[in-house]
Amino acid sequence: MSGERIMSTVATEARNLDHDMSLTVRERSRVAILAVAPLVLLVAFVAHPYIGVGPPDEAAVARAAAANPFRWGISHLMVGVASASLLLAFLAIRSYLREAGDDRWSALSLPFVIVGGTLYAILPGMEFAALAAAETGGDVLAAQAAVEPWFIPVIVTSGVASAIGIMGFAKGVSTVGVGALGVPRFVIVAFGAMAVARIVPLTGVQFYVQPVAAVIAMWPLAYTMWRYPNAIRVERG
Repeated sequence: MSGERIMSTVATEARNLDHDMSLTVRERSRVAILAVAPLVLLVAFVAHPYIGVGPPDEAAVARAAAANPFRWGISHLMVGVASASLLLAFLAIRSYLREAGDDRWSALSLPFVIVGGTLYAILPGMEFAALAAAETGGDVLAAQAAVEPWFIPVIVTSGVASAIGIMGFAKGVSTVGVGALGVPRFVIVAFGAMAVARIVPLTGVQFYVQPVAAVIAMWPLAYTMWRYPNAIRVERG
């Protein structure tokens, strides 16, 4: 009988250890993706060939793609990876906010972020039309002009969906994070700036304001997740 008890105790301890290790992996993964995702977005847009800071210009895009096709291709692949990474980051934020007591805002906002991020990841694929034309000696400007009627609706829809979702996450963070978890208030402002950057039709805002805002919003939040791996649940009456 004592042997059975010992075996039972060992099995229970093993299950507890496995559970604790799973929690550790989950917590570290959440911190890691929040630290990495905005950095990948920033690097992708910094690597992108310069095409101005105003409204999208077909001629500038064609010149940039023709001048350096390899850099054009790599930077757009990185934008696609960054978009996927940001989706994972928002899933991590949703998981953490749920533990902290936000059962409304982040849940409602997550579908908008997923739709917006998925559509945003399609855009770099469209930009490969200019790359294909440059590599094959075709008319790069004509290729870009042909893609434009498809590109504009996708980026607008993506921007609106993303903005709604990101603002919802900002509300969720402000509801449970500022008081109990000590998330800095500027994180809320940075999420707002990130949301606005998605819908402003200026290249400079999309390329530079958006990733910087993402870094400012997500890195302090990653630090909070590292400091408080088990979110302090905010009880609301």
